[in-house]
Amino acid sequence: MSPMTPDAADALTELHAHDMAGALRAGIVSARELAAAHLARTHRTDQGLHAWLSIDDERALAEADAADARLSAARAAGPDALAALHPMHGVPVALKDLVSIRGGQATAGSRILEGYIAPYDAHITERLRAAGAVILGKTNMDEFAMGSSTEHSAYGPTANPWDLGRVPGGSSGGSAAAVAAFQTPVSIGTDTGGSIRQPASMCGVTGMRPTYGRVSRYGIVAFASSLDQVGPFGRDARDAAALLHAVAGRDERDSTSAPIAVPDDLISLPAGDDEAAGWLRGKRFGIPAEYFPAGMDAGVDARIREAIAALEAAGAVVEPVSLPHTEYALAAYYIVAPAEASSNLARYDGVRFGHSIRGGSDYLSNYLATRGGGFGPEVKRRIMLGTYALSAGYYDAFYLKALKVRTLIKRDFDLLWEQGFDALVAPTAPSVAFKFGAKTADPVEMYLADACTLPVNMAGLPGITTPCGLSDGLPVGLQFIGAPWSEAALFRAARAYEGVTAGAEWRSMRPHDLAALEDPAVPTPAERAARH
Repeated sequence: MSPMTPDAADALTELHAHDMAGALRAGIVSARELAAAHLARTHRTDQGLHAWLSIDDERALAEADAADARLSAARAAGPDALAALHPMHGVPVALKDLVSIRGGQATAGSRILEGYIAPYDAHITERLRAAGAVILGKTNMDEFAMGSSTEHSAYGPTANPWDLGRVPGGSSGGSAAAVAAFQTPVSIGTDTGGSIRQPASMCGVTGMRPTYGRVSRYGIVAFASSLDQVGPFGRDARDAAALLHAVAGRDERDSTSAPIAVPDDLISLPAGDDEAAGWLRGKRFGIPAEYFPAGMDAGVDARIREAIAALEAAGAVVEPVSLPHTEYALAAYYIVAPAEASSNLARYDGVRFGHSIRGGSDYLSNYLATRGGGFGPEVKRRIMLGTYALSAGYYDAFYLKALKVRTLIKRDFDLLWEQGFDALVAPTAPSVAFKFGAKTADPVEMYLADACTLPVNMAGLPGITTPCGLSDGLPVGLQFIGAPWSEAALFRAARAYEGVTAGAEWRSMRPHDLAALEDPAVPTPAERAARH
């Protein structure tokens, strides 16, 4: 087979994952060609984006060759064997750098894990290998997933391909930006307070936080164990659904992993726009008033209202609803999450693994030097908040009360499901992507970026964001929130909205700064951020 031209290789990277799957099965393209095209584009364009912390060409090409061998064997065995291959077979994927890959790094965006090599695969890594996916490498993230902009990575920030002077959201900003910039068709993130949905919204891609327990957390570096959940990014609902299908499922090594079957509906979303849109007829959606705060960008508000009108025009019934305890969600989250982080991050002591500073007079001085030098300011801030909330005399006043509020937040949602709502519709973020440095001086302002997403995490529910247009030339995300285990219905809702808006002009727009990424002299995100 003759080598592909650069233009032909780039054309491959701009296919959707489901189109790649079809081309692989038809023998139009090989898994190695797909992997090589994405690796080449990533190496060429990542200086100005910094979406990746490691890229493993050798491993990726070996996995691609193995996928091609399985494809050849399936073709020889007949159509049934070919159809039995998972839709992710041979498709490239990126992992957030807190997912363990045996023999590879897992820094969680922190200096304290610099040099750590994972001795085992995470459950989702095993599942991706079983599905035949090709893992390209690891993406950038806020340190220990603590942040909403990927500016808190110890290895430098990631830029947004729509505007290289702006953040991609966070903490899974590297995973979202890599999908938006055509460096990978799909990627894995984690969502503790909105860390998949918020960057998906700001980068103009689709992202889902599944129900807590749908995907095993085994082999995932922990932030807040009762809130963390692994989920997919894709450029549309079909691609994200196929990736979730590949990684979801019960894992006996994770006691919070639910023994609930993964619905095959995830890999049978309708291909036709009219069929997809037809699902909306008669569906009942609620619009929570609390998700439209006074400070929301006017352009974001307008795009969300237009999206809701489009759902109604397609036959959905949309009604105003209230989630009265939402106003307490932000405060409760920033007690529960830091408390769990304080406990989880106690293991980084400079003795067992990762970064270690020695040479002090005793163990305690080495311990303090290691943690002081290894953790960044946001992580230290949350450890101190969490330790304070759990300390004697304050546990009942803060942590226990926050858990009670969490129960009330969940009850608000439960009452709506009992009333027969199919899903809730809301903004994903109150603003479009903001400029580097705009919120770093005010942690509370940064925390407010997750105000529309973190109630879902507090209640353990699934939520999905899908693009719904532009405001000031930047993407806006529409969020659907569902009852527990309703991922298939949420993907149907997102796919239906794609069908309704298939002819919209903004659907064909590409990130504005893709051409700038091709310039070898383009400034790095760290250089851009320093100017602010």
